[in-house]
Amino acid sequence: MASPALDPAAGTLILTRPAAQAPEWQRRLAALGVSARSLPLLEIQPGAADQAQAAWAALDAGADLAMFVSPNAVSALFAAQPPGAAWPARCWAATVGPGSAAALARAGVPQALILQPDPGAPSLDSEHLWPVIEREAGADWRGRRALLMRGEGGREWLAQRLAQRGAQVAAFALYRRGCPRPDAAQQALLREALAHPRAHVWLFSSAEAVGHLPALAAAETDWRASRAIATHERIAQRAQALGFGHVVLVRPDAGEVAGAFRRLSGGPLESSPL
Repeated sequence: MASPALDPAAGTLILTRPAAQAPEWQRRLAALGVSARSLPLLEIQPGAADQAQAAWAALDAGADLAMFVSPNAVSALFAAQPPGAAWPARCWAATVGPGSAAALARAGVPQALILQPDPGAPSLDSEHLWPVIEREAGADWRGRRALLMRGEGGREWLAQRLAQRGAQVAAFALYRRGCPRPDAAQQALLREALAHPRAHVWLFSSAEAVGHLPALAAAETDWRASRAIATHERIAQRAQALGFGHVVLVRPDAGEVAGAFRRLSGGPLESSPL
């Protein structure tokens, strides 16, 4: 049975994910009775075309594992899929988030080859993906090849773990991230959220996105009355460093986000311990 809709007075959830990811999240949250509007704080731009081509060549050459950091990496790779190419039958596809795992399945990667943190893992990140890789794909990576499908830059933690176990690791920058240029409707939503902070809750899924917020708001903005939901501890810390008065830490799951939104909208406000 669908969750009852919140009273409109409870406020609005502001999605800050890249624009292409917003509709699916809005659909999921609407089914849970949460009104969400999109204000992207990350702009995704294409990477160099030769990166995706090189990634497919590396897959075809016998890769044992491909790690996808986000749905953007999945879409960027498969947008350049060569005619007739299929996912290698013996290559694991690893990712930290359910959105990326779903994107891999839609792209044709067999479900049995998709690795992600165990259900109930306290956090969805490389540290909680690594034990799954060890269990399913093996701990000895000597002579094996691992590929990182990501944007420009990014964390090196998983690449370092694989290299320490003997893997040959190659990274491919399939897209670029940048600060977006809000359109008129998004600028109006930003002004509304700044003018009425208690009528809005921000959903942050990227520390880099939080870092773009000061460039889009007035320098003198006081964030102490603003509330946020963060999907990782590092993201929550970035929001608190910016000055957000109340930050709740949850997994990037629509049900958990909806629950946090209801707590922030209807009950006493308590920041999650970090």
